[in-house]
Amino acid sequence: MIRHATRYLRRFGKDENGNMMVEFALALPLLFTIFLTSVEMGIYALRQNFLDRGLDMAIRDVRLNTGANYTHKQVKDLICGYSGFLQDCDFALKLEMTPINARSFSGFAGAAECADVSLPITPSTTFVHGSEHQLMLMRACYMFEPVFPTTGLGYSFTKDGSGRVKMVSLSAFVQEPST
Repeated sequence: MIRHATRYLRRFGKDENGNMMVEFALALPLLFTIFLTSVEMGIYALRQNFLDRGLDMAIRDVRLNTGANYTHKQVKDLICGYSGFLQDCDFALKLEMTPINARSFSGFAGAAECADVSLPITPSTTFVHGSEHQLMLMRACYMFEPVFPTTGLGYSFTKDGSGRVKMVSLSAFVQEPST
């Protein structure tokens, strides 16, 4: 009986049918990770394009209506309305707007101030209106949940306390004169 089993096991060990199963089993997680990363990157690019478009369209309204003195909430509502695709835009978007000097440009001080939805809401502290012919810089920071937070690109993102990821968009404009 043992000789029969030994002969069968030797024959099984020499048989080369099905040997690719080990390599396939090792490569399959890598292939899925690459696939899920590409899907995550595509959706990230789509969100970034919608945020950029929403910011540009809202800035056009602000730029052409210099005397309107939009509030932070009104500009945020404009951006969310124009972008369309961004989920929880009212809670996850935070804006900074400040006048800048073109001759001594320094940009924004520090990293983008984003809304952490796991913490109590804090109002924006840097939202300054410009006057006619003044160069303005606006930064929008949007926090979103990755589609696949435990795999590939979604895993490598730096997340806040609620598991959301930061996306930033910048735009500069000149306030038009009011007529």
